Amino acid sequence: MSAMSVMSVVATLLQVVAVLVGAPLVVGGMRQVRARLEGRAGGGVGQPWRDLRKQLRKQQITPLGTTVVFALAPAVVAGTTLLIAAILPLISLGSPLDPAADLFGVVGLLFLGTVALTLAGLDTGTAFGGMGSSREITIAALVEPTILLAVFALSVPGQSANLAAIVAAAADNPGQLVSPGSLLAFVALAIVIIAETGRLPVDNPSTHLELTMIHEAMVLEYAGPRLALVEWASAMRLTVLLGLMANLFLPWGIAGADPSPLGILIGFVVISLKILVLAGALAAGEVFIAKLRYFRVPELLAGSFLLALLAVTASYFFATPTN
Repeated sequence: MSAMSVMSVVATLLQVVAVLVGAPLVVGGMRQVRARLEGRAGGGVGQPWRDLRKQLRKQQITPLGTTVVFALAPAVVAGTTLLIAAILPLISLGSPLDPAADLFGVVGLLFLGTVALTLAGLDTGTAFGGMGSSREITIAALVEPTILLAVFALSVPGQSANLAAIVAAAADNPGQLVSPGSLLAFVALAIVIIAETGRLPVDNPSTHLELTMIHEAMVLEYAGPRLALVEWASAMRLTVLLGLMANLFLPWGIAGADPSPLGILIGFVVISLKILVLAGALAAGEVFIAKLRYFRVPELLAGSFLLALLAVTASYFFATPTN
């Protein structure tokens, strides 16, 4: 194995470990931003890690009547999210898994995790579990096609569905980032990431009102280590999606296909700052908006789908293909 390929493996391992360790801190930082803006002290940036440690020490509880679907769903969600973290171009463009970093593969992995949790919610046989699963799969049916279209709009200039190639093309041609197609794709992708990660105004991750819950309703029956794994995976999903959005629209600072140790360090620092800025902006925005009624959520997501469709159309008209 050459030195460059070794560094590519190091960069991939670093971004997986960084997502694994840093995702709860991202959530803690968002909670702290909200708390400060709302005039509260907050639990601190490290509170999610303390919650996870507490859950991991608790006794494992399995509801009566559930099957292997309920038991395996947290591992499926966490596993698919870590695989996404490994194949996305976060720190460098030279991942050994780069051939698998296809737009359709990443969206498929996202949907696989979503389906696993919806089946787990149905497997419990409870009213709230079924309600949450029904709502979640309805949202997913609108979110996943929008993600495909929004990122596809960005892939038109580079003529490739490979995410590393899309990021590289955007870095080489920064003018395309302010084109109509890119701006429309940015708005569409921002809306669907909010929906995919269960943030306001689509869902409220801190709610305790059963009738308004979506994601939380599916995991009400989880406790102990499995609940910790579900919450950990949710934080990692938010982190990797923010990282993907950051590199798609601000593709600077990422290491190249043959990364050096210094390039890897710079890429790690830059993507960390990008994620922190986006997470802070998202948390600050949540303070000033209210949760939508569930029946209004499909209208919002249908609007984002239309924006993504317009982004694809605009990309074909305005973008300059790169050879």
